[in-house]
Amino acid sequence: MTGTPDTHRVTRLLGEIASGHQEAAELLAPLVYGELHILAEAALRREHEGHTLQPTELVHEAFIRLVGQTRMDWQNRSHFYGIATQAIRRILIDHARRRKSLKRDHGVRVTLDDSAGQLAPRGLDLLALDDALERLEAMDPRQARVVELRFFGGLEVPEVAEALGVSTATVKRDWAFARAFLLTALSEEQQ
Repeated sequence: MTGTPDTHRVTRLLGEIASGHQEAAELLAPLVYGELHILAEAALRREHEGHTLQPTELVHEAFIRLVGQTRMDWQNRSHFYGIATQAIRRILIDHARRRKSLKRDHGVRVTLDDSAGQLAPRGLDLLALDDALERLEAMDPRQARVVELRFFGGLEVPEVAEALGVSTATVKRDWAFARAFLLTALSEEQQ
């Protein structure tokens, strides 16, 4: 996420979209598609086997939600990808809720892998994780964003630091606290 010409072009197009020029979305799509696809693949790698959403579907839905926001003041490219991670999370949560209501089972299971710091060695209920994240967000919004960016976005610590405008040491501290909080919250729910 450096200052390349594409980075500046993305930021400019985001500004045009925020100003109401929806035709800028057509120019933006090819510039951000690859990175959105990487975010979607990272989020779906943590889903249960046989998940019905595909990365391309997830990218398209997220992109439509992102450029359809009429009151969004896009600060820059990093801000866009941070919000994209939130959109991907919301889409996955909505999908899990729909599946759960159809199946009336115990929810969709996800696993946090090494790139997300191994939050837990076993699968987690995505809906339970979302509930725990909402509680964490009420206490510390930045720590919740760190989890979103690492888990749903697949970002590494330096990328999260850049997206949030904080140091890598701060991200590491936030990640350690958030993991401990989520492990406690999720284990309490399983009891």
